[in-house]
Amino acid sequence: MRERTDVCGRFAPSPSGRMHLGNVFCAVLAWLSARSRGGRFLLRIEDLDVRRCKPEHARLLEEDLAWLGLDWDEGGRRGGPDGPYFQSECSELYAQALQMLKEHARVYPCFCSRADLHAASAPHLSDGAVLYGGRCARLSPAEADALRRRRAPALRIAVPEESVSFTDGHLGHFSQNLARECGDFILRRSDGIYAYQLAVAVDDARMGVTQVVRGQDLLSSTPRQIFLQRLLGLPTPEYYHLPLLVNAEGVRLSKREKSLDMGALRARFTPAELTGWLAFLAGQQPAPEPVYEGGARSPPKPTNPYIVVSISQKRHFEQQKCKGFLHRVCEAFFGRVYRKNGAKRGFWPSFGRKRPSAPRRGKKRGRRG
Repeated sequence: MRERTDVCGRFAPSPSGRMHLGNVFCAVLAWLSARSRGGRFLLRIEDLDVRRCKPEHARLLEEDLAWLGLDWDEGGRRGGPDGPYFQSECSELYAQALQMLKEHARVYPCFCSRADLHAASAPHLSDGAVLYGGRCARLSPAEADALRRRRAPALRIAVPEESVSFTDGHLGHFSQNLARECGDFILRRSDGIYAYQLAVAVDDARMGVTQVVRGQDLLSSTPRQIFLQRLLGLPTPEYYHLPLLVNAEGVRLSKREKSLDMGALRARFTPAELTGWLAFLAGQQPAPEPVYEGGARSPPKPTNPYIVVSISQKRHFEQQKCKGFLHRVCEAFFGRVYRKNGAKRGFWPSFGRKRPSAPRRGKKRGRRG
């Protein structure tokens, strides 16, 4: 594990598709937060599920970041002293951490399928997940052996009846009672893939990450990661959870929204326009101007006091303004076209692609014979 002697930020995307505007927003602010403090910035590829994550997407991801001018000191295909930087190559490290957890906490096999969990009368959390009721924790060794002959189990860790609290750099105080609001959670899936919570806790520590800037959808995961960090004797970084970009219906952006992915964005905008607008609309600078000088591997402009203000010092978003953020982005990018069509009809720019024409009404013409 690297000694935490300097500021280190990271961008840790999953290569399950091409980056969209929301990913770029997170990358820009994570990069600004680390670089404005003179810190390191690393790229970690979170490809735990190799069936969903493709090498070609990881390659495109690095190309897009380089095009944006968001340089990184280590990670990705560049490598570095704290590799591997692809989570699919770290199974042995996660296995070692799992063994340590077995020595400090109760880790038990779980044979429940997803259908079993949703069929149970267990309470559902706000994100739709099921609060696990501990069914397999009550199995006898003989019952567990009998079930193991029929299917491979996942591994869960038992959580105590206690709260884990931390102060988020953007959202402030956050607390979660693990037993009542989370339940015993999975460390390794039944197919052998290690869970995100364990992998992230291990990787952030061994890479010397001191600050984590990521989307607000991961806020509720943070207490679980802190719980694992404490059991493993690992340091806890600073956390900053950002508002999510949403579409016209208030639904968060996904990689299925092709009109806002990097392929479409690169066809219309320059890197300076894209990063400058996002930093401006996030309140990190007073005007939509470039966030760096001289291309890649350059720090934020030292002459601009707004840019060097870190996220922890400047609350760049008011919670009630989050929902309309993407509308401001689209209006800024697409101007009159968006103002005319977007707010009323949920219009999203097609970046030059023709919209399907409506069928013409009237009598059908007969064939010329």
